[in-house]
Amino acid sequence: MAERQKLQRPPRPVLDISAPRSMRRAGKWTALILTAFIAALIYLGYTLITESSFYMAKSGSTTYGIVCDRTGDVLFDGSQPLTNYPAGQFADVGNLIGDTSGQMSNTVVAKHLSELANYSFTYGNQAGKAKVETTLSHSANRAVFNAFGEKNGAAVAYNWRTGEMLVCVSRPCVDIAQGYANLDSMPSGSLLCKAFFPTVPGSTQKVSTLLAAYEAAGVDTVNALQFDCTGKWVNAGGDTINCHQAYGHGTQDLVHAFANSCNPYFAQLVQSGIAPLSSIIGTYTRMGYAVNGEKADTLSLDGITIQPASTKLSDANNFETQWGALGQGKTLVSPYQLMLWQGAIANGSGSAVQPYLIRSYTSPTGEVTEAPAHGATPQFFTAAAAQGVKDVETQNATDHYYISFDGYSCGCKSGTAQVNDDGREYENSLLAGFCLDDRAPVAFCILIEERQSWEISTAQIARVLLNAVSGIS
Repeated sequence: MAERQKLQRPPRPVLDISAPRSMRRAGKWTALILTAFIAALIYLGYTLITESSFYMAKSGSTTYGIVCDRTGDVLFDGSQPLTNYPAGQFADVGNLIGDTSGQMSNTVVAKHLSELANYSFTYGNQAGKAKVETTLSHSANRAVFNAFGEKNGAAVAYNWRTGEMLVCVSRPCVDIAQGYANLDSMPSGSLLCKAFFPTVPGSTQKVSTLLAAYEAAGVDTVNALQFDCTGKWVNAGGDTINCHQAYGHGTQDLVHAFANSCNPYFAQLVQSGIAPLSSIIGTYTRMGYAVNGEKADTLSLDGITIQPASTKLSDANNFETQWGALGQGKTLVSPYQLMLWQGAIANGSGSAVQPYLIRSYTSPTGEVTEAPAHGATPQFFTAAAAQGVKDVETQNATDHYYISFDGYSCGCKSGTAQVNDDGREYENSLLAGFCLDDRAPVAFCILIEERQSWEISTAQIARVLLNAVSGIS
């Protein structure tokens, strides 16, 4: 019998239970959208918690804390009417500290509004708890402010060892407690801090020109240079550079020309080629000048902006360049920047300790955060040039300002700036310098606007400043 053939069951088709490809793609997109949505919710929650004070500050629905000096003396209070304070409490610091009115934008309050908002996401409004502590000495500011008498101008000083800003005065100054009802009748400049505003530097600019010459030719070479001054000097282009002393200074070297603030000497130095114009421009640029329209970085003091120095230097033989190197013409520098360079000279390195104004922040819940370290500025000029100018400035102060400075060991350079304000001509007086005494290690700059010869001098204000900051720690 033939063997039976085995019957084989046909193979069963495999059941595909997977979702269609289009559904799988949709599922992936859904998962991605859900993940993004959850991430957005987390970010929103984080922002609401950490930035709530900022948004509340912008909403106008919160109160504000206080700004105080290094001793706790109040410079601004957003939790109660400012008129509750003694008369004149804010009269010397108004256009530096500011308020919440919106009238001034380049102030401590305006730049730190969110830190001053008395609101936390967890506890809501915390009236009076937020605080910004500054490095300023209110008593020193008031003393310097009062020393100006009826004169307008600015004074700024910082500890060149630590970077702490101690004094920043600007006149005229708005008294924020009095409000702005008389805004239209306020004197020009009442709402800005002139310490941060570029002005004609006059002969304080000769410090920058001397630094450039030292870098290009060396200290000994420049100090040995001699030029004649007969009261005026005619340059290669036929233009006359006048000296403030009509009968001249005779033959003089650098040290005496610096002390005499002799224009013909420094104009001849620029034209001589001892320091090529390209070298002068190079030094100026490293110092932070915007030269010949080139861009320079703005300076910042804990959020407050300071416009950079500027000048025009095109030809060492022409009047405009020589005049600019003497601090006139197109040259503009702020008192703050003049002070900063003096700090880099005082320490002898050519780089300054970065100034700072904010010491600490206290949150609405009472948590204190110390301000971070600020480090050093870029290298403005070489250490050799810094030391050379330090020696010249110190000798100048010893020979001519020792009594005026009440015996403090200082270095300085004065300047008289000829200003043309839309056809109105007048002279400002400036003094930039430093103190080497341990009791008052500060760099400073003082500006008196429209000063007459019989009025208070920058040296007298410097004496008040030094005594006011002496012993501050």
